[in-house]
Amino acid sequence: MTAFWRAWSIWAVSVAATATALGYTAVHPLPAKLAANFGVTGLNDVVGVVFIAAFATVGALLAWKRPGHPIGWLLSATALVYAVGGFGTFLAHFHRTLTLANWLGWTFDLGVGLCAFVVLLFPTGTLPSRRWRPVAWAAGAGLAGWALGNAFAPTIIGASPPMPSPAGVTGPAGDIFTIMANGGQVLMVAAGLAAVLSLAFRYRRARTAERAQLKWLVYAGAVVVAAALIAAGPVEQIMGPGDATNNLQNAMVSGAIALIAVAIGVAILRYRLYDIDRVISRTVAYAIVTGLLIGIYAGLVLLATQVLRIHSTVAVAAATLAAAALFNPVRRRVQHRVDRRFNRARYDAETTVAAFAARLKDAVDLDTVRSDLAGVVQTALEPAQVWVWTRPR
Repeated sequence: MTAFWRAWSIWAVSVAATATALGYTAVHPLPAKLAANFGVTGLNDVVGVVFIAAFATVGALLAWKRPGHPIGWLLSATALVYAVGGFGTFLAHFHRTLTLANWLGWTFDLGVGLCAFVVLLFPTGTLPSRRWRPVAWAAGAGLAGWALGNAFAPTIIGASPPMPSPAGVTGPAGDIFTIMANGGQVLMVAAGLAAVLSLAFRYRRARTAERAQLKWLVYAGAVVVAAALIAAGPVEQIMGPGDATNNLQNAMVSGAIALIAVAIGVAILRYRLYDIDRVISRTVAYAIVTGLLIGIYAGLVLLATQVLRIHSTVAVAAATLAAAALFNPVRRRVQHRVDRRFNRARYDAETTVAAFAARLKDAVDLDTVRSDLAGVVQTALEPAQVWVWTRPR
């Protein structure tokens, strides 16, 4: 119960701070200059809210269910520091607290250091080995340097225009705090990159379950990168600037970011853990099929309109029907080949069962069928034990 109240209390504070800032800003928008300074835009708002909500919820769930595992508490702390930084948007509406709002902006970067710890300790909650202790110490030193430096620097770092810090120290000591803040930021970024690199070393030494956990995190990270690239490139080029484009970009990026927290939760709680190979194979297969069909569609339209000189409406309709007719055959062939590479267990199981079905057509001896069935199940599913019951004649 202690873990329950602690975990969900942090969640409640994070959600309340975010909802207050977002709701008040929606009713009373900031002036354009202040909005730009605090990053209050449609994309930043949506991504920030989804990030905080996903990390706070998954962190609270993990901290409640696995109170001894540090990942849940780190996710909750990450959501909390981002919520505190976002609460500065609410304080920016009032002249007396504008300086405090700018001063709270440094808490955003604390999330980078906390995320470095999450990646470094994922999924077991411990370091990959003792050799990675310097990376953990660097991340901790970066967090401390960034927090102390920003808290006591003479001016608020990152504020435009520069303004004095409410807790700033002047003189040589103030310069030291400024150097600490800049050095802490460098250490946090370096520790974050080293933490990502540690996943490769951990994967090489991991067993089956831990490898599946790591795959979930890597898969979510790859989806985030792909969504960001697609949203920044093809989506805007195809649809052009406008509210519809911004809404689609917001949905793609924020949804992808939420997958990171969901993937961490699935990996730690081991809920349908081994489905990751199937998820990866389906994602790769549908991405390939989509690309092929888009290429076929574009090629048919260009052929009909530019070479055969067919009316554009008829060409588009014919290309659409052709792409729709090719979808299932192409998907089956691509899925079969992708399963051989990314979901080998399912591919081998299907091959084994298909061979058994072919042998079963000519089998007449019950004992032979029973032993063959037990062997097929053992090969395809690898259970600890196998029983076969048959009805007596």
